[in-house]
Amino acid sequence: MTRRVLAGVLLIAFAACASAKSPDPVRVHLNGVDLTYIEEGAGEPVLLLHGGLGDYTSWQPQMEPFAKHYRVISYSRRYSYPNRNPAPPADYSVTTDVADLAALIGSLHLRNVRLVGQSYGGSIALVFATRYPTAVHSMVLSEPPAHELVRSVAGGEAAYQAFIGTVWIPAGDSFRKGDTQQAMRTFMNGLAGGDRFDGLPTEVRDAALRNAPSMRALALSADPFGGVAQQQLQQLRVPTLIVTGENTIQIHKMVNAQLVRLLAGAEAVTISKAGHGSPRDNPADYNEAALRFFRMASINSSP
Repeated sequence: MTRRVLAGVLLIAFAACASAKSPDPVRVHLNGVDLTYIEEGAGEPVLLLHGGLGDYTSWQPQMEPFAKHYRVISYSRRYSYPNRNPAPPADYSVTTDVADLAALIGSLHLRNVRLVGQSYGGSIALVFATRYPTAVHSMVLSEPPAHELVRSVAGGEAAYQAFIGTVWIPAGDSFRKGDTQQAMRTFMNGLAGGDRFDGLPTEVRDAALRNAPSMRALALSADPFGGVAQQQLQQLRVPTLIVTGENTIQIHKMVNAQLVRLLAGAEAVTISKAGHGSPRDNPADYNEAALRFFRMASINSSP
C-alpha cells in the first residue's frame, strides 16, 4: 500500500469518526480507574476492543452496521482517550486490561458476549476467553500481537527478533527519553511496514498521538504480548474468526496462522486492500465477514 493510499484510508476513517453522529459517551469508575464507553443497538451484546493506537471512537465504521443486529459497546481502555487515569503500575500487563474488561462486563450485567478485538484488543479477548470461557459466545480477532506464539515455528524467531529490535525496543527507548512523537512514529511505521507516519495528514497523526499514553504503557509493560500459552489456546472451545489484512506485516500473518492451528475449529479470513487495521482499512468487507461469522456461530450453537 502506497503512502498516499494509506493516508487516504486513514483520513477517511478519521473523518468518519469525527463527523458521524455517535452515541453520547458514558464514564464509569471500575478497578480504581475511569473507563469510557458508548453503546448502540439492542439484543445480544458485542464488545469492541480497540488496538493500542485506538480508543472507543476507532470502531465508528462498525457501530451502526453491528447495531442493526446487536447491542454494541465500544470502550476506551484505561490509558486511552478520553480517560485520564494515574500512571500505570509497575506490574501493568494484559492481565490488568482483562480485569477491567471483566469489571465492565459485570457492571453492565452482560452475558454470552461476542468479543471483537483488533491488535492488542485481540490479545485481551484471547486472555479473557481462556479465563472466562463460559462468558464468551464467540470472537472475531484481527491480528492480536501474541508474538511469543511464533518463536517455535520455522522463521518465527527471526521475525520476532526483527520486530522487537526494529520496533518495540526503539519505541520504548523513545518513550523513556520523553520523545513521544518519535515513539509513535516508530510504532506506526513498524505496524504499517514502511515509512508512513510523516506523510499522514496532521489530523490523523493527532488522533493517534492522543493515545500515546496507552502505547507508552504497553511499550514499558513487562508482559505486553498476550500472556497466553499454547496449551490454553488448544483447550479453548470458543468459536473464533481470525482476521488478517492482505497487506499486513509478516509477523502478524505468522501469529494468525498459529492461532488458526491452535484454536479448535477456528476460521480464517483475509481482508483485501487492508493492512494491520482491517476494520478501518476496508470496513465493508470486514463487517460482512464478522457479521456472517456471528450469524453462523449462533446457528451452530442453537439446540
